[in-house]
Amino acid sequence: MDFTIKEDKEYKYIDEGEGEVIVLLHGLMGALSNWEAVVNEFKGQYRVIIPMLPVYEMPIITTGVKTLSKFLAKFIRHMGLKDFVLVGNSLGGHVGLMYCVASQENVKSLVLAGSSGLYENSFGGSFPKRGSYEYIKEKVEFTFYSPLTATPELVDDVYATVNNRERVIRILAMAKSAIRHNMAKDLPKIKIPVCIIWGRQDRVTPPDVAEQFHELIPNSELHWVDKCGHAPMMEQPEEFNVLLRDYLNRLN
Repeated sequence: MDFTIKEDKEYKYIDEGEGEVIVLLHGLMGALSNWEAVVNEFKGQYRVIIPMLPVYEMPIITTGVKTLSKFLAKFIRHMGLKDFVLVGNSLGGHVGLMYCVASQENVKSLVLAGSSGLYENSFGGSFPKRGSYEYIKEKVEFTFYSPLTATPELVDDVYATVNNRERVIRILAMAKSAIRHNMAKDLPKIKIPVCIIWGRQDRVTPPDVAEQFHELIPNSELHWVDKCGHAPMMEQPEEFNVLLRDYLNRLN
């Protein structure tokens, strides 16, 4: 990935392009590079910002979705952002939902892809075989429709992460927090436009989760990406970008 990571106070982020602002939020095991195809597609017309969520930097006692949502609120104030589009994958979608419930007057629209917040079947409660490379490889492949999307580099990154004791403790705490903070009762409060882009073969947050989001969020639309798992912007980036661009064009 050829983008510069900027650092300002406690924040690390990518900031590319000019124009209306799109803020991208990565997932629990995700990285800024997950959004590479989206940044390349939209930076010519939009200002695309990706904050690095401090999943592994928070004190263990405060590690959770609510703390990440507060971090996002501070980052948005620090950057002076208003009337932006917020796009979140997996845990990033959950953080975006919590932010919108509290501060939707700042947000033009929310886009969800494989978001947690209702149900998630992920690495979940334990890593019983975290020393086993093959086990981790299978878990990473489970995230995608095609095992080929789980590149050796991606598997290596996840393997290193889950074999770091400090990190794995925070991953487990965050996963439990995501389960605890079910958003079902709060979703009807979100009145801004919401676009749901979902992998039809998502096994982490299955298709019925997308349908439930669509049902509970009043001003929402749902789009499917075929032959696609939990991260459509990585696995089917061209189709994801077409859907996102069409939606953004209709917003304006």
